[in-house]
Amino acid sequence: MSPSEQFVDAQSSSGIVRQARSDSVKRRPKDRKAQISAAAAIAFSERGYPAVSVDDIASAVGISGSALYRHFPNKYAMFRHAALELTEALASALDVVSVTPAATDAQRLREDLIAVIRTTIRNRRTAGIYRWESRFLEADDRKSVRAQASAVNRRVARHLSRSDPAMTAREKTLVVAAMFSVIGSITVHNLLLPQRVMEQVLLEACLAIDHGEGATTASRLEQSSLPRTVTTNKRERLLQEAVRLFDSRGYHDVSIEEIAAAAGLNASGMYRYFPSKAELLGAVFYRAADRLDLATAAVFDSADSHEEALRSLSAMYVELSFAQHELMSVYFSEMNNLLPSHRSDLKNRQKLYVVEWARVLREIRPELSAVEAKFVVHAALNLVPDVGRMMKFDAAAENAARLQMFMSAVLFGRQAASTVSTRRGTSAS
Repeated sequence: MSPSEQFVDAQSSSGIVRQARSDSVKRRPKDRKAQISAAAAIAFSERGYPAVSVDDIASAVGISGSALYRHFPNKYAMFRHAALELTEALASALDVVSVTPAATDAQRLREDLIAVIRTTIRNRRTAGIYRWESRFLEADDRKSVRAQASAVNRRVARHLSRSDPAMTAREKTLVVAAMFSVIGSITVHNLLLPQRVMEQVLLEACLAIDHGEGATTASRLEQSSLPRTVTTNKRERLLQEAVRLFDSRGYHDVSIEEIAAAAGLNASGMYRYFPSKAELLGAVFYRAADRLDLATAAVFDSADSHEEALRSLSAMYVELSFAQHELMSVYFSEMNNLLPSHRSDLKNRQKLYVVEWARVLREIRPELSAVEAKFVVHAALNLVPDVGRMMKFDAAAENAARLQMFMSAVLFGRQAASTVSTRRGTSAS
């Protein structure tokens, strides 16, 4: 008998029988709840709440669904736990930041940001859950998560170099939110860098936002440049209504019948244009990608320098995102619901788009490696859905100008040429 077996008493007709039983049957790991929580957070972060089932999470942990219910009563409880755990991890990381009493605001801000960056890197596969919490958390839980996030935001905002009396609380909130968006951008791609280099790339981008580089040249958004149109084309109406409904309620909670009715058709009428809801979603994505490609080509055709091209690309991206924020929101949030062939094709197009920006960026900042440049581009692009959502995609010129300022700061950096030796030669700590 193996050492891992133990004896138990069992009643039989002939008396007490000693039976051997393996520890593996009786004992459960003490950290089982933590294992479930981690698996759930990864699944929700990468695939979104509706696409994940309890069985998916149980399978990832190697247990049955009934065993999982011993720790969490339902799927929502796991989602809530994951969302709260992320903000709690950030708060805990800031709690242990240690600086001397004589430290300057700049030193304190740097240490706070490093703590947030390292926590996000450790939780890279799960931190993307922040994109889903506003849609799927119940009102009270959403309020709790946002209260925790706001407390973390305020703690970092205390040390902003631009915290002069003229800067409103709202402006400080947006600056820190932009920094957190830069840090959170690592959850939307799987590019790799040594941790020390990754920390410093993200830190430099955050500090550039704090210093407000690029503010003087941010262009203004023309609110009427891309108006919402009313069309009598039935296919176009279906696309417009699908975007509106997917954005407000999510792909899984919208039926084909609802889309058709909103467009003034019956379900059979919709099938004349799209064979399935998945094909309709694919058409929505290709619409967004095509418009982005056309606008990008126009920028490159008209730009006279790499710097002008990069600033114009930023202005175009903000303009397009604000003018079609429902379409862009669906584009960012529903990728995993695409048919596999569409998803693969569109992800490749996304990668090529980032490569185009990174190529221009390296002409301006040759000290960046190809991978570092892509990190910076992802950080700049990530600002638009994150900060734009906080602005409610209000197309007021000051909102667009502020967002373009953040993007310019991240892309052009703080005296980029003079900081390369610091990044290459020292740790972020």
